[in-house]
Amino acid sequence: MKMLMIREMVEKDCAVIARSFTAQGWEKPEGQFRRYWKEQLDHQRIVLVAIFDGAFAGYLTIVWISNYPPFCEFNIPEIVDLNVLIKFCRMGIANRLMEEAEKRIVEKAPKAGLGVCLHSDYGPAQALYARRGYIPDGRGVYYRGHHLQYGEQVVLDDDLCLYLIKPLENC
Repeated sequence: MKMLMIREMVEKDCAVIARSFTAQGWEKPEGQFRRYWKEQLDHQRIVLVAIFDGAFAGYLTIVWISNYPPFCEFNIPEIVDLNVLIKFCRMGIANRLMEEAEKRIVEKAPKAGLGVCLHSDYGPAQALYARRGYIPDGRGVYYRGHHLQYGEQVVLDDDLCLYLIKPLENC
């Protein structure tokens, strides 16, 4: 029987995570995870790691003080950077990471927030968040530090996001 374990990142995970994503052609440098590790030590972030049948499968981070101004203003922790290796997709791993993140967040705040990019590469994440009860925060699309105004033109890239929230009273 295959087994999934969700745990907090340990320092040796930094290199493993970076190598795993490089092996599937995604650029996620080890320095990014070393920064996450330091932020975890400083209690700014938690990095949850999914281990499936003994192998690294994915991760998610929780940032306690969001860079998104409305979340920061209302003390809404933000789920950031959910990634599951391609070979482990469609196995419920992202959902389990989200479940664990929400359990951690509800200990400190009544709501969780996240931003999701609007292009099709993020379609599975968009659907997951909707199924889990996340709804738009009502402020519209956010792009490179501001909410877009009617008629404004932007490039469809990883910076074009919609921010969502979920009340966690039943988690």
